[in-house]
Amino acid sequence: MNPTDSQNSSGISRRTALKGVGAMLGTAAFAKAIAPLTEWTRDMSADEFIQKHYKELSPVDLAIILRRLEKETKDQYGAEVNIQDYKPQEGVKFGYALNLSICNGCRKCAEACHIENNHDRPSHQSYIRVFEMSKGSMDMEKGSVHYDHPVPQPDKFYMPVQCQQCEHPPCVDVCPVEATWKEPDGIVVVDYNWCIGCRYCEAACPYHARRFNWTKPVIPANEINPTQSYLSNRIRPQGVMEKCTFCLHRTRNGRLPACLEACPTGARVFGNLLDPNSEIRKVLTYKRVFVLKEELGLKPQFFYFFDV
Repeated sequence: MNPTDSQNSSGISRRTALKGVGAMLGTAAFAKAIAPLTEWTRDMSADEFIQKHYKELSPVDLAIILRRLEKETKDQYGAEVNIQDYKPQEGVKFGYALNLSICNGCRKCAEACHIENNHDRPSHQSYIRVFEMSKGSMDMEKGSVHYDHPVPQPDKFYMPVQCQQCEHPPCVDVCPVEATWKEPDGIVVVDYNWCIGCRYCEAACPYHARRFNWTKPVIPANEINPTQSYLSNRIRPQGVMEKCTFCLHRTRNGRLPACLEACPTGARVFGNLLDPNSEIRKVLTYKRVFVLKEELGLKPQFFYFFDV
């Protein structure tokens, strides 16, 4: 039996039991019966509640779900969107590097992330936090992400932090329902329809890269990015964890992450770590690079470097 389909003491899986109850009660009655479990997060159909794990879905199952999500977006937000399931490319492992010598702390990357990934507008959510750091220190705890003065300041440097796409991601290890996992191209993803919002992954991440959707996202229809991915920037429901995916809806199609394109100083470098001629490999070869919290042994695929 698939590990995501946990069993009760009688040997009947939770998912099988729920399907049986649904068959007996009928869809409408079943939806009403499970309503107390879902009221705190969102309106959820019975079909959505008993949906299989992403890894168990057939192409036909997935196509049905994608069309359902598109219809829900139209009904709830008044926007026409196209949601696809972009798969990893063979021979590709993504890496990111950031030149701290030229990052000026403007937060254009965080703004681009906010827009590209269909974040809730009132909360100004973003997967990127930009730390203002005192020169000579690498202690994130002493940095500030709430600065509101002109940048750059002469005695400071700026360090954007987002998901580090760890080789050994602790967030994946602690998820009790396997709603998050690492893909072959190195991107750690979340099945937002499977996440139960326990926030174990948030507690496990030493980079504070996970976000919890406390409320249903508020986004005007004309501001919604219509090009979406099931595992990436589709509008996430209330009550689930979410995270940076290196804009996989872009990068798996040969484009660059939105944060990189928005950077006015060229501080960001992205590419295929398996390609010896890629720019990211040249950075790793010719620059003195480091990773955050290296002592934890998580092997982040996000690197930092200075010019001197």
